[in-house]
Amino acid sequence: MQSPWKILTVAPLFLLLSLQSSASPAYNDLSRPSYSNGHTCVEKLFLKTTCYLVIDKFGSDIIKLLSADMNADVVCHTLEFCKQNTGQPLCHLYPLPKETWKFTLEKARRIVKKSPILRYSRSGSDICSLPILAKICQKIKSAIEQSVPFKDVDSDKYSVFPTLRGYHWRGRDCNDSDESVYPGRRPDNWDVHQDSNCNGIWGIDPKDGIPYEKKFCEGSQPRGIILLGDSAGAHFHISPEWITASQMSLNSFINLPTALTDELDWPQLSGVTGFLDSTVGIEEKSIYLRLWKRNHCNHRDYQNISRNGASSRNLKKFIESLSRNKMLDYPAIVIYAMIGNDVCNGKSDPVPAMTTPEKLYSNVMQTLKHLNSHLPDGSHVILYGLPDGTFLWDNLHNRYHPLGQLNKDVTYAHLYSFLNCLQVSPCHGWMSSNKTLRTLTSERAEQLSNTLKKIAASEKFTNFDLFYMDFAFHEIIQEWQKRGGQPWQLIEPVDGFHPNEVALLLFADRFWEKVQLQWPQILGKKNPFNPQIKQVFGDQGGH
Repeated sequence: MQSPWKILTVAPLFLLLSLQSSASPAYNDLSRPSYSNGHTCVEKLFLKTTCYLVIDKFGSDIIKLLSADMNADVVCHTLEFCKQNTGQPLCHLYPLPKETWKFTLEKARRIVKKSPILRYSRSGSDICSLPILAKICQKIKSAIEQSVPFKDVDSDKYSVFPTLRGYHWRGRDCNDSDESVYPGRRPDNWDVHQDSNCNGIWGIDPKDGIPYEKKFCEGSQPRGIILLGDSAGAHFHISPEWITASQMSLNSFINLPTALTDELDWPQLSGVTGFLDSTVGIEEKSIYLRLWKRNHCNHRDYQNISRNGASSRNLKKFIESLSRNKMLDYPAIVIYAMIGNDVCNGKSDPVPAMTTPEKLYSNVMQTLKHLNSHLPDGSHVILYGLPDGTFLWDNLHNRYHPLGQLNKDVTYAHLYSFLNCLQVSPCHGWMSSNKTLRTLTSERAEQLSNTLKKIAASEKFTNFDLFYMDFAFHEIIQEWQKRGGQPWQLIEPVDGFHPNEVALLLFADRFWEKVQLQWPQILGKKNPFNPQIKQVFGDQGGH
């Protein structure tokens, strides 16, 4: 996936496609949480400037072309957001115009012949070329590339700012001016004078003079949860309301600034590290919330080290953002879940670009050695296998995409073909009408899963135990069907690729059940002092 500032420059493409159709409200998207405090000023500035730029640069020509009855594909190609290279097929999402494509495109280009928009699009300029945003863009870019918080005064990799890799991604700092204070560390002098590990438990019980941290947490085996993942683990989500005109309202984009500054991810609602209540009406909780419920001393000890486009190949570029001190911190449960991008890419011939089992072995061993040098003794690492993504085509290809709901003219098969034509598909191998290619992709995924399984069975490390778990999507489907749901309802409706919030929480539930049954030592003890912690410290300072 592209970086947020690059996504903003192609935002008109999404708007153009949505203008072709006003989809029916079949895809109801329950609202995401809203953040209206002072931390959103950066987000609002970024989005507001972007909106002005889009309207200023593109608005006039888009209106002219649509007024001339040009469809979204024609507009997209005319403004050069969609391009047809020499010798390449024509990429289009909607049915072609009745007149010949060449004639229609020439007619459209005459309409905007004197437009500044083409000079702008060819110049390579983007939102970050604006002086008002250049400096902030550079800081944002650095934070995202390194997967560390944008605002982190004491440089301990924890923040009081929610987005831009802040506490949506890892536990909220409770003192951003002291690098020795952060979630997950062992308490300093039993936190008599301050909350050194940000779990909300500190001070001395006046009744007996015993520090609360010692009384409630000593011997309870506290531990954190860390995810090394891709866009699925980060919970990539684009709301259907953002691209379907019939669902748009003043409230539709209330969470767009948050989404953009979280890279269109929603880690605060993810299956592993989510700390907010579900927005989709199911009772299942994230793995982090289950660990907190089991032991309130685990409060805020979560890290979502996931990135859009992450794989075993590029994890080394941002694994340094993981925060764990083997001498000062509590043990951690680390879930390695690179479930797609080692077999998924958008190339016209995706197979040669897939990771081989030999290369995966080398990459994963490098990651595990890094973890062994950073994780405290007593930690645990679980390697997740890859899914069989043939599920996507089998369950979605003949269904209408949100863009095609009203006029019944765009199916997921059309969307997949369009993305593959532009070579921007998140996974050509599985999002394809070519059954042979889908099968080859699943075969490679199975080979990589077997490699992970062999690593877990044969390799030993000093600071953590190693386990393997299948990415058993069929089990999630079965559970969802028992509840009266349909398999396609488990996939993000806009991109037709990622597991949605329901699927992620069901995965968390299955993970917890399997670990409790097979490896209960991973989860630690149930803390008998949880009621007393709640009585004395309430919500422990919240998240």
